[in-house]
Amino acid sequence: MPRAGSWADVLGEGRAPRFVLICLGVWLNAADSLVTATIMPSVGRALGGYAYFGWATAGYLLGSVMAGASAGLLARRFGLRRATAAAAGLYAIGCVMSAAGPDILTFLAGRVLQGIGGGWVVGFCSVAIGLMFPDRTLPKVYAAITSVWGVASLLGPLIGGLFADAGQWRWVFWSFAIQAVAVGAAAFVMLPKGEDGQADARMAWGQLGLIALGVAAIALADLAGGFGRSSALTLVGVALLLVMVWWDERAAVRLLPRGASDLRTAAGSGYAAQFLMTAASMGYSVYGPALLQTLAGLKALAAGYVVALEAVAWTVAGLIVTNLIGRWPGRMIRLGAVLAVVGVGLSALVFPTGSVIGAAVAGIVLGGGFGLSWAFMSQRILTSLTAEDRAIGAAGITTVRLTGSAAGAAVAAAAANLTGVSHGLSQAVARSAGVWVFAAVLPVAIGGMMAAWRLGGLPPNAAEHAAGPAPQPAE
Repeated sequence: MPRAGSWADVLGEGRAPRFVLICLGVWLNAADSLVTATIMPSVGRALGGYAYFGWATAGYLLGSVMAGASAGLLARRFGLRRATAAAAGLYAIGCVMSAAGPDILTFLAGRVLQGIGGGWVVGFCSVAIGLMFPDRTLPKVYAAITSVWGVASLLGPLIGGLFADAGQWRWVFWSFAIQAVAVGAAAFVMLPKGEDGQADARMAWGQLGLIALGVAAIALADLAGGFGRSSALTLVGVALLLVMVWWDERAAVRLLPRGASDLRTAAGSGYAAQFLMTAASMGYSVYGPALLQTLAGLKALAAGYVVALEAVAWTVAGLIVTNLIGRWPGRMIRLGAVLAVVGVGLSALVFPTGSVIGAAVAGIVLGGGFGLSWAFMSQRILTSLTAEDRAIGAAGITTVRLTGSAAGAAVAAAAANLTGVSHGLSQAVARSAGVWVFAAVLPVAIGGMMAAWRLGGLPPNAAEHAAGPAPQPAE
C-alpha cells in the first residue's frame, strides 16, 4: 500500500518543541476524562451526588465547549503562548476546587472550570496543528495525538483506580493541578516568543451564547424527571445548536469555516460526522465503569481498564493506517464509521448482561472505528479550507468534538436517570441503564455514519477546487 512522509518531516524545521507541547496539552484532557470516569462511583458515594453523576462529565464538557469554540479567536487576539499558559492556570484552579470541595456543587463548579481551562488548552493545540504543520504531516500528527490517548488509557484507570480503591480520590485532582502548572510553564518555553496576537480580533459572542444554551438545555434533560420533559429539552438543545450553525455561516465573525453548514462540502459532512459519532460514543466512557462495577462486581481499577480498551483500540488502529494515501483514507473513513455504529449497538446488547468480555469487545470495535477514520476526517476538513479559515477550521474540529461529547454525555445521563440511576445503581437499574444509555443514541450513530460515508466518497481535493488552492501552514 502507498505510504506517506516520515516522522522526521513532522518534527523538522523547528516543529519539535511545538509538537511536544501539543502532546502535553492533549495528555491533560485525555487523562482527566479517563481518571474521572474511574473515580466517579467513589465521588458519588462520598458527596451524595448520584443524581448529578452525568454532570461531572457534562459540566466539564460544557466548559470545554465554550472554551474550545473560542480558542481560534482567542489565539488570534492574545497569541498561543500567553493564551495556553493562562488556560493551564485556570484548569489548575478548577482542579483545586474539585479536590477541596466539601459538597457536590463545589465539586461540579470545579469541573466546569477544569472544562474551560482544558478546553482552551486543547483548542489552542488544535490551532497549533492547523497553523504550524504542513498538510502532508497531518495524519501522523493526529496519530501521535491518538497515541497520547493510548498512554492515558493505560495510566488513567490505574491512577484513578488506585486512588479510588484507597479512598483517596481527591488526590487525583491535586495531581492534575500540579501537571497543569507544568503545562503552563512549558508553553512559555516551547512556543515562539513572537506570538503576540492581534488586539483587534473580535469574539463571536452570539454563537457562543447559543452553544452554551443548547448544551445546557441538553444537560438539564437528565434532571427533568420525565420522558416528555427530557425529550423536549433535548430537542430544544439540538435546535439551538442548529441555529448556531446557520447563524455562524452568515455572521461577520465566525466560529466555523465557510461551508460548515453544507453537507455537500468536506467541512460540512466532516463536522457532522465527527459531532454525531462523538455524541453516540459518550455513554461508553461515562457509564461503562459504573455499570461494570455494579453488574460484573469489578473494582474501580479493573472496570477502568476494561473501558480504556476503547482508547487503546483507537490508538492502535490510528497508528496502523497513518501511512495510507490515495483512495485508502476515504475507505478508512467509511469503514471506521460503520464500526462505530456496530460498537454502539454491541454495547446495548452486552452491558445489561454484565459480560466483561462483551464490554471489552464493544469498546475495541467502537474505538477501532474512531482510530481508522478520525485523522483522515480531520485531514480532509483542513485541506479543504482557505488560508483565511485555517485557524478557525482547526479549532472547529475541537469545538465540534467537545460539543458532541457534552451533548452525548448529557443524553446518556438523561437516558440513565430515566431508568432510575439518580436514586442509586442497583442491579436492576444498572441492567436497564445498560440498554437505554446506548439504544437511545443508536440513531445518532447511524446519522454520523451517513455523514462520514458522504465525506469518504468525496475526492480528497473536492472542496479545494471550489475554495482555491490548499493553504500553506503558517510558521
